[in-house]
Amino acid sequence: MADTNGNIRGGAVEDGAQPRKSSWRYIGPGIVVAATGVGAGDLVATLIAGSKFGYTLMWAAVIGCLVKISLAEAAGRWHLATGRTLFDGWQSLGKWTTVYFAIYVVIWGFVYGATAMSSSALPLVALFPDGPDLKVWAIGMGLVGLVFVWFNKYAVFEKAMTVLIGVMFVVVVYVAIRVTPNLAEAFAGLVPVLPDGSLLYTLGLVGGVGGTITMAAYGYWVNAKGWTNPGWMKVMRLDNRVAYVTTGVFVVAMLIVGAELLHTTGLALTQGDKGLIDLGTILEERYGAATAKLFLVGFFATSFSSLIGVWHGVSLMFADFVGRLRGEGAGEAGVAEVATGERERSWAFRGYVLWLTFPPMALLWLDQPFGLVIVYGVLGAFFMPFLAATLLWLLNSSRTPGEWRNGWLSNVMLAAAGLLFIVLCVQQMRELPW
Repeated sequence: MADTNGNIRGGAVEDGAQPRKSSWRYIGPGIVVAATGVGAGDLVATLIAGSKFGYTLMWAAVIGCLVKISLAEAAGRWHLATGRTLFDGWQSLGKWTTVYFAIYVVIWGFVYGATAMSSSALPLVALFPDGPDLKVWAIGMGLVGLVFVWFNKYAVFEKAMTVLIGVMFVVVVYVAIRVTPNLAEAFAGLVPVLPDGSLLYTLGLVGGVGGTITMAAYGYWVNAKGWTNPGWMKVMRLDNRVAYVTTGVFVVAMLIVGAELLHTTGLALTQGDKGLIDLGTILEERYGAATAKLFLVGFFATSFSSLIGVWHGVSLMFADFVGRLRGEGAGEAGVAEVATGERERSWAFRGYVLWLTFPPMALLWLDQPFGLVIVYGVLGAFFMPFLAATLLWLLNSSRTPGEWRNGWLSNVMLAAAGLLFIVLCVQQMRELPW
């Protein structure tokens, strides 16, 4: 997004210019997508896998990161190579994509809003036991996210996400070191092995952590950073790799905690985000109150970063969706102008932020919230095959300049991702209480 002086917002070069080389100083959108994509539920799933199978599934976590790198790189490459947004590409595939996205984004937002607010509230209830109850904290977190995203643009948002992911990183790695990992067994876990009963946990590790609709938002954050042409391709790819190497560190660290703290002792966690509260209790018993409180702070950073990441990123996608339906930004207008600053100030962007915040509050009064968690998982599983399949279609067609179309490796990874997420989607459907 360029200002009136021709400078890139969130970047360090003039509008239309290209970086001389890939540099760490440009990193940003990857940090945002990593912080948003890894939620508390993902960490619990990884912990439980470690508690059941020790280090045996370490290889699956590594493959999962490679799959996510391929998906996010494809989304970013489409934006930079074509000068068009992802929804613009979806529109070119037919009206069915518009119908699919419209239904999905409305239902998903309603369910996710309640899930994110509850997840952010849980560690606060544990940190302040004499304070308000879960519902009050959850409503408060939703309102804080609303105000933050409403009044701040991408540059401030990115800085906040960088702080939150820094807290997440330090806490998770500290806890993993604290439990004294068995490095020999960890390296042995890089050899692909499937213990009895581990298939679903393996698929979950490969497909679950860091894999949500926010992967599609990555291209929008790339544009918001000021990267709007193929000259930024190397920078985007470095940024994307940093994102999922960071995600990989989270996954490995939580597997270590699950293997050392839970697997060796036979302790079990509650399913869902409350499993992290259980872990905090175990950490307090083993290592003292200070370590437990530090972990809860990291739990909060993990949950709240996902909340504001969705409040911003998916709202940006929705604003582009509405704008394209109304014919805005078609033709000569560039992505830098249409997809970022103007979209952040649009009624559609702010309307979707309101949709994420207020209607889901009604779900906080459900007496049995576990069904909500299952429905959220199913909705997430429905989007990822759609994303992988449409990226395969777009990046192998004449819609993409020949230089930037998929190579064999990208095609293999995207096809594998699509098949994986279809299997996960079927499994999630089977778990529904029909």
